[in-house]
Amino acid sequence: MTNPFQTIGLIAKSGAPAVADTLTKLIGDLRQRELRVVLDESAAVYFERPDEAVLNRWELAKGCDLAIVVGGDGTLLNAARSLAESDVAVLGVNLGRLGFLADVSPDEMHERLDEILAGQYEEEHRSLLHASVIRDGRTISESDALNDVVIHKWDIARMIEVDTTIDGRFLNSLRADGLIVSTPTGSTAYALSGGGPILDPALEALVLVPICPHTLSNRPIVVSDQVEINIVVRGENSTEAQITCDGQVNFELVSGDRIRITRKDHDLRLIHPRKHDHFDIMRKKLRWAEQP
Repeated sequence: MTNPFQTIGLIAKSGAPAVADTLTKLIGDLRQRELRVVLDESAAVYFERPDEAVLNRWELAKGCDLAIVVGGDGTLLNAARSLAESDVAVLGVNLGRLGFLADVSPDEMHERLDEILAGQYEEEHRSLLHASVIRDGRTISESDALNDVVIHKWDIARMIEVDTTIDGRFLNSLRADGLIVSTPTGSTAYALSGGGPILDPALEALVLVPICPHTLSNRPIVVSDQVEINIVVRGENSTEAQITCDGQVNFELVSGDRIRITRKDHDLRLIHPRKHDHFDIMRKKLRWAEQP
């Protein structure tokens, strides 16, 4: 099978000592295969005078067939938000700890590249969320999320209050430390630590998980990802509330702000080595198979 990836973009975690060595080996591998390599600005900083073209994220998304993200899941989350709309395939090389998304280790990188560039790989599409903050009828902030959108308190010991509707139907009024709206990808992240269920990545669903709710009968709820979720911030403590996307993008909220959350029109194309097994990754990462 002909290699479908002729231009490879490299994106890297910042400030990690192991990244430079991994990038150097990766560039050498790709050069030997006579492929065009371009560097995101995050990868270029590891080289004094890189031989490869250095592009900003938007240019890289438009100009490459495959983006290889060197770092951990956090680095891949950041890349996913900027690459999904351009339909770029993404492969993660894991230098982090968990590696649910970035599942190729540096030790096996050469072998896995051989397979992937020969067309022997698995591809899945992961849904993203699009969140808008609407204040006084105007959209004042927008962001995407691969894992989750979280409305939560900050720097206070008091709860916040939010009203939630789904497709215009009132769900509940919640007094809690916050509310997580998660994709299936994010169901193994913050939502899991909040007591939410693990969703299969292939499901077209979202999960709403309250964070430390005042009323213990407030439980996680799974809904279709075709709905529109609206969350309105209420109460006198709302000035201490904020919205966070993927734990990386933050915006302060005030009373009356409405957060509209929908599934993004574009999914992330995530590449895995052949025989990728999501359940095997969960067993290993969550240590389900360990014996006492």
